[in-house]
Amino acid sequence: MIVLDTNVVSELMRSDRDRRVEAWARGLTVETAVTAITLGELLAGVRRLPEGARKDRLHSLVRDVTAPYEAQGLVLPFDAASADQYAEVLQGRRERGLPIATADAQIAAICRAHGAVCSTRNVKDFVHTGVELLNPFE
Repeated sequence: MIVLDTNVVSELMRSDRDRRVEAWARGLTVETAVTAITLGELLAGVRRLPEGARKDRLHSLVRDVTAPYEAQGLVLPFDAASADQYAEVLQGRRERGLPIATADAQIAAICRAHGAVCSTRNVKDFVHTGVELLNPFE
């Protein structure tokens, strides 16, 4: 399973998306998922926008893109198993003197709990988390 980080989902939502990412996504033969953290980040980004047509359009786009994942049970939650992995992620980064954003640590923890690869542009944010990383932008 490959978990799509927020920046990958955002890229796939763009009309002028990176062709490498688009080609990578089209060629996938393994199951993909998103995390509840990514869904929250996407919705928070929309909610920050001023009221209007653009906000409405982006909200609909987020829902359209994530609906298939929701329907298939592939919006992975931050649950008790993830919480255990979260502690490991934080400790591993702390031991190396590497801070990590809460959302990134939670996404890494969810990936660890599911034995999933994390697809992200921000590889440096996930190193030393114990998660296999894949950068579709390269």
